[in-house]
Amino acid sequence: MGSGIDYEIVRSSRRTMCVQIKGGRVIVRAPLRASERSIRKFVQEHESWIRTHLERLQAREEQLGAPQPLTPDEIRILQEKARIIIPMRVAFYAPRVGVTYGRITIRCQKTRWGSCSSAGNLNFNWLLMLAPMQVLDSVVVHELCHRLEPNHSARFYAHVLRVFPEYREWNKWLKQNGSYLMARVPGRE
Repeated sequence: MGSGIDYEIVRSSRRTMCVQIKGGRVIVRAPLRASERSIRKFVQEHESWIRTHLERLQAREEQLGAPQPLTPDEIRILQEKARIIIPMRVAFYAPRVGVTYGRITIRCQKTRWGSCSSAGNLNFNWLLMLAPMQVLDSVVVHELCHRLEPNHSARFYAHVLRVFPEYREWNKWLKQNGSYLMARVPGRE
């Protein structure tokens, strides 16, 4: 489609365009009124990034194999494990961050690993149980630090790194492997 990259367009009420790679497919999320020409131009401008990520995905699949869908029993076990381990990690790190928190919810989120509401309620993705424990800890610390800074400013990251100095390393692991983990949920593309 112009750049030599096949892509799917998903239009919504969003204001900006973004590119996502899911299951080896390139998805361009665009505003409802974005023209085909502006979308094509956006893809061309991001062609290098798209190709790099497609190559990484292909290399990962060659190394790990295609993501195998989790069985219902595996999903149940991971959810049970998450309901035990995640609250323990939150309780461990909250005093180190110096914050309190509200309710902890564990669920399967399509695009997020965790979130923190303004009321201090925490949400975590049970798929974190498939990642190394340091990845879980990095997400827990990240969300708890939002109790101090509800943004991603330099001050926010200073809090994160004070509590979890290896944060960048494990956040990078999650960025590189997260889509593979999410692809293991049946029905996800």
